[in-house]
Amino acid sequence: MADTYRERQPSAALAGMVRTVWVQRVGDEPVIHRHLPTGGMEIHVVVGGGARVFGPLTRHRIEVIPSRTTILGVRFRPGGAPPLPMPFEELVDRSVPLVEVWGGLAERLLDDVAAVGAAERGIGLLEAFLMQRFRVGRAADPLLRAAVEALMPWRPVEVGAVAADVGLSESQLRRRSLSAVGLSPKVLQRTLRFQGFLALAQAGATSRARVGADGIAGLAVDAGYADQAHLSRECLRLTGQTPKELLHGDVERCACGHDHSASYRPFLAGRTRVPGI
Repeated sequence: MADTYRERQPSAALAGMVRTVWVQRVGDEPVIHRHLPTGGMEIHVVVGGGARVFGPLTRHRIEVIPSRTTILGVRFRPGGAPPLPMPFEELVDRSVPLVEVWGGLAERLLDDVAAVGAAERGIGLLEAFLMQRFRVGRAADPLLRAAVEALMPWRPVEVGAVAADVGLSESQLRRRSLSAVGLSPKVLQRTLRFQGFLALAQAGATSRARVGADGIAGLAVDAGYADQAHLSRECLRLTGQTPKELLHGDVERCACGHDHSASYRPFLAGRTRVPGI
């Protein structure tokens, strides 16, 4: 049994709230996995096991996944998580069991996922479960969603300008961001910028930066960093590794072996199409 990780876009009904759904299968040996900040929350369901809600990360998290484990996952957009019975800022860099959030409903989901066997059918059950949670929960904050869109990479913009554009003061935007995302707008912006850099790297994008900037340096400028040194500082802070270490030594392409095309599509939408996307 080989290690695999594959993701796809969610069903149309969830597309506004969910960035991607994914399946990870671990082979005959345990896997050490480095989780990186994405700006959003996640739900992980272990087939035949438990499930957890993961809050947004401000730094990397190392997980040892046992051999012959299959995990179904949902990666939410910033501000797109379903209503939870606790303030989102309390979940930053933490996780809680799904049964502590939704009790018997979560227990039935775990039983149903274990019973169907096939991972894709399990993902379908998980998506249906989330659609029901969204139907009975509060609506997303439209002003916060507009602010998140404005904070996407390659758009050099001050947080104060974003607040003004959506009709809020900076303090109001910060409070709403902490409530709906768990992160302040500035922290979210830095996280999304780094995700934009990873999107370019995995796609094998050619830099469009200033003359003389290529490889990591060019992609750093394309993603909105002042220069490669700026990227390197942020990369160490967020991942615990240098850009070359994170990209396995290849300065132009992410070599993690994972198919992140669905996650990274929002970060590449404003660029010329590149191979693999």
